[in-house]
Amino acid sequence: MNFLSHFYFERYATQPERVLGALLPDLLKNVDKSYVFHPQKFEDQLFIHPLSMAISEGWYRHVEVDKLFHSSEFFLQHCHVLRKKLEPVLKDLPIRPSFMAHIAVELMLDHLLIEYDLVNVARLYEHLEQVNRPLLVSYLKTIGVEDTDGFLAFYDQFLQWRYIFDYKDIDRIAKPLFNISKRIWEFQTNQEQQEALTEVLIQYRDNQLRDFKEIYTYIQDNMTYLS
Repeated sequence: MNFLSHFYFERYATQPERVLGALLPDLLKNVDKSYVFHPQKFEDQLFIHPLSMAISEGWYRHVEVDKLFHSSEFFLQHCHVLRKKLEPVLKDLPIRPSFMAHIAVELMLDHLLIEYDLVNVARLYEHLEQVNRPLLVSYLKTIGVEDTDGFLAFYDQFLQWRYIFDYKDIDRIAKPLFNISKRIWEFQTNQEQQEALTEVLIQYRDNQLRDFKEIYTYIQDNMTYLS
């Protein structure tokens, strides 16, 4: 799931560090997609401080949420159906339709959370701004992040851009979908392709994603890590 969907499960959290932990695996992947960290290996060091423990608790819940989501019938079925609808739009591009369908489902879920006022995007950014920075740096070093300055530079940029607000408007989702795809493939798009993708997303949202709240209920009901 994407950032805002992970925040959905922490929307009542009182500790900014807990919210950060729920986003941290994906934030780190945005800095370097080769990053693989396992904070559970360092619990004897991390759990000394309650705020470090809160980051790990958010992290563990992130992992479980993603596991439940990606194995759910909801996700598998929507990716299958949306992939078919995306194929004509992507026929002249190197983008794999299954890849685009995967990330499109996730971004549209974030869009719908905002559309139906189920999360407060401003509150998410407030939490992330209030994180204890020295403790975050210590946490990152403990789990093996070598370039903590590089991560913090990205983190500050992430906070400054506030691009999650843009997901309220589905017309602004096509561009990030193409930009994410450009991390893997080299291509350029024209206005017609962007408009065609937007049209597919709008139709899919209106006709196939009326059941979107069900996936959040399913995950909440099946989570085992409930600290």
